[in-house]
Formats: sequence, C-alpha cells, structure tokens
Amino acid sequence: MRGLRSGERDSLDLGEAFSRVRDEMGGSPAELRVIVEGTPRPLHPSVRDGVYRIGREALVNAFLHSHARHVEVELEYRERDVRLLVRDDGIGIDPLYVRVGREGHFGLSGMRERAETIGGRLRVWSANGAGTEVELQVGSRVAFAAQAARPAWLAWLERLRPRRQEEGKEPGEPARRGGLGE
Repeated sequence: MRGLRSGERDSLDLGEAFSRVRDEMGGSPAELRVIVEGTPRPLHPSVRDGVYRIGREALVNAFLHSHARHVEVELEYRERDVRLLVRDDGIGIDPLYVRVGREGHFGLSGMRERAETIGGRLRVWSANGAGTEVELQVGSRVAFAAQAARPAWLAWLERLRPRRQEEGKEPGEPARRGGLGE
C-alpha cells in the first residue's frame, strides 16, 4: 500500500507503484517490466486499491514462488475498461490449485474475492512449467472515477436536457422556475 499512498500524484500512478514492488520485497533475480498503454485516467479509489492489491499479490507470487526469469505487468486504460495482466515465465501453478486454491493459502482466492468486490473479472491461466498469467478487467462504468461518480441514467438524462446558467444566479444555486416566456 505504500506504493499507492506515498503521495497524491503517486496514488494515481499504478504503473509506478507496480514498478516498486520488487524493491519493496528486497529484490528478486527476476527482471520486471511494466508497460502502461492508453491514457491513464483516474480510477475510482476503491477500484484503484483493488487493482493495486490484485496486481501486487500476483507480482509477489511470481517473485517468491515461480522461479521466473521475467515478470511483466501490462496496465491498459481502454475506452471500455481498465485491464491488468501480470505474467511470468516461471514453473507455473498446478491446474488444480488454479481452480480450487490450496489449503491454507489465500492468494488466488483473495484475488478472486477482491475482483468480485470491485466489479471486475479475474482470470488465471497456468500450467506446470508454462508460467502464469493473471488478468483483471474492470468495466469503465465502475472503474473510472468520472463515470463512477454518477449513475448512467443520470448522465443520459443530463444529455437530454441541456443546462443553462441563469443570469444573476450563483453556481450551485437552484434554478428559478417561472412561467412561459421567462
């Protein structure tokens, strides 16, 4: 969480926060590459936190358990969603553990629960000796702060009825209603 909460500017820069994870853990022999595609947009705070925690858990697992030489993070800001992909070229995860988890280990189940909580979809691909990919997608209506701030129906209604600033009215003051001709 330090990576997200070190400052207001940094809190919006998930790419930079993911870049710090390896060093925060004390290093790893695996090479880390972080790729950010699209124009970064402010995420709803709970979504930003969820994306970071899921990505961090995937990175920690890759660094500690995969014996990977290369770990890659892709963060894509797309029109319809934000997408996070963490992949490694390590030893992989037993397919049984990918499906049902492992007794006493909460990494994958925690990521799934967190994804559900933020309205995202999590997919995990892995096989023994084939590396692992963890992908999270969160739709734009939930993910992006500007769109999450108001319901879709309200945005639709606002487009139908253009607002006009009344002369002499202070911003934020309710509009005065009058009869026809005013």
